[in-house]
Amino acid sequence: MRILDKYIIKQYLISLLIMLASISLLFIIVEVVDRLPRILKYSQDTWLITQYFFYRLPYIFVLVFPVIVLLSGLFLMNSLSKFNESIAIRAAGISIFRMVLPLLLLGLVMSAVVMLFGDYVLPAAENKRAKIYYVDMRNQEIEDVKMRQNIYYSDDKFIFYLGFFDGYNNKIRVVDITQLDEEFRVVTKTQANEATWDGENWVFSSAYIRHFTQEILLDYQFYETIILEEITVTPLDFIKSAKKPMEMNFFELKEYIARLRKIGEKHHQELVELYTKVSYPLANFIILLFCVPLASASVRSKGRGMIFLLGLLICFPYLMILRISQSLGYNAVITPLTAAWFPHILFLIIGMFFVLKSEV
Repeated sequence: MRILDKYIIKQYLISLLIMLASISLLFIIVEVVDRLPRILKYSQDTWLITQYFFYRLPYIFVLVFPVIVLLSGLFLMNSLSKFNESIAIRAAGISIFRMVLPLLLLGLVMSAVVMLFGDYVLPAAENKRAKIYYVDMRNQEIEDVKMRQNIYYSDDKFIFYLGFFDGYNNKIRVVDITQLDEEFRVVTKTQANEATWDGENWVFSSAYIRHFTQEILLDYQFYETIILEEITVTPLDFIKSAKKPMEMNFFELKEYIARLRKIGEKHHQELVELYTKVSYPLANFIILLFCVPLASASVRSKGRGMIFLLGLLICFPYLMILRISQSLGYNAVITPLTAAWFPHILFLIIGMFFVLKSEV
């Protein structure tokens, strides 16, 4: 590693740590002012309140880190330009891109770190924060939703209706299963008063199975008890998790989405959050691209201040478009994959354009 590379990285990390401490402190103050009055209604325990806000720090870190990355890069580039260091570097035959290359590589490393941090530290912290708020402060139990009614779902051949699901006793009351052929005509219709999970299969009680041809009834059978292979779901598939997507890591959320998809539940929001767990950390690399043009501005340049301001202004539209895109994905206006990746691809193209222009 060149001396220049070490110098660039060292100066950037100093700015980064200062900005991280300053902005995190600012956001935690805002968080305290906003939430403390409501928390005091349920608890005046100083230690619990301190823990509650402490476990909020990982969320604040992941949320504001792209802003911190941008501001730190802007301060560094401004310093290099102010003291003519960038001019000296270019005079030595080193391009702007080569000068900031270690910074961009550092951005990739930071993106990976934030991704791992957001997948392991953040969910654990949010779980503990939820427990402190609901269990320790409000004396409420955090439970999954195990009692549900009027459940409809389907697969390639069957349409299922479950009148009531009791997740505490693993029972279903009022079951209706309709089998369709390729032309969507009824082939068989199974109705049962109850189904009980025996650990491996659903055992149906008082079941009628009717067979049709051209939607005309052929015959029917009655069974006191019968096991049907058509239902491949388990009681766990019907249980709605009390955890929010933020409180799950990537693999937990992926498994939960598979359960929702299996019974035909809406899962657009969860799918957007799953893709965002991968895409959002890359903002920490993409946002650095907007720092590069500042390094090419001379100290007397009238546009240097405008470039600095442009860098600041670009970050907030980035985050704003990201949130708008997520909202559209939540409501199935656009696909979850598009919702998670479109803002990053858009700003990556814009950032690369700025980098290329800085070399001109």
